[in-house]
Amino acid sequence: MREADLYPPVKAFLEGQGYTVKSEIGHLDVLAVRGDEPPVVVELKPSFSLALVLQGVERQSLFDHVYLAVYHGPKGWGARYKDILRLCRRLGLGLLAVHLTPQPRVEAHLDPGPYAPRLNTTKSARLLREFERRVGDPNTGGTAGIKRMTAYRQDALRCAAHLAAQGPSSPAQILRATGVAKAASILRADHYGWFERTARGIYALTPAGAASSGDQDGRIAHPTSQA
Repeated sequence: MREADLYPPVKAFLEGQGYTVKSEIGHLDVLAVRGDEPPVVVELKPSFSLALVLQGVERQSLFDHVYLAVYHGPKGWGARYKDILRLCRRLGLGLLAVHLTPQPRVEAHLDPGPYAPRLNTTKSARLLREFERRVGDPNTGGTAGIKRMTAYRQDALRCAAHLAAQGPSSPAQILRATGVAKAASILRADHYGWFERTARGIYALTPAGAASSGDQDGRIAHPTSQA
């Protein structure tokens, strides 16, 4: 696969829309002009890469309308497609998919244009709540494949620590002693398999819960520490 293999279908695609198309104008792979409209630049690559993105960004210093044209094989872009589209949209780059079989053709997936991000306020608010509720900084940034300490887990550890120290208790007793506002729902959900109901409204630790109550990963110094 060569960049040159992508040029004929891209040229035909643009000419079909009334552009005059020429290649290798200076450092530009493709330059297309239609009447008095702003010129269109297309950069060709056999696969989507950081090098292609950087090339497209550099071309934006010359012209406003820049497309990245990438070979689209039988397997397509798979799980990367949404990420590729999001990146191009954020950078204001257009994206063309070039098919060579069974017949050469070009699909326009995105036109270049200014990007105005729309914030996901629901998700950002959830992240800030997690930040506020989490005690200390028990995780190490940049690590992967290890157990994460969350505010929910820290609350569950407080409940487990109280039960280990005081024995079977009600959610109300745990709430008063630890300050864990969601003690009742944590005990009922039993997400980690730490708690069991021994009587109506009374909970105790399972063997797994007894083992977890001494867990120091949460950086909780005392079962009465509050978030």
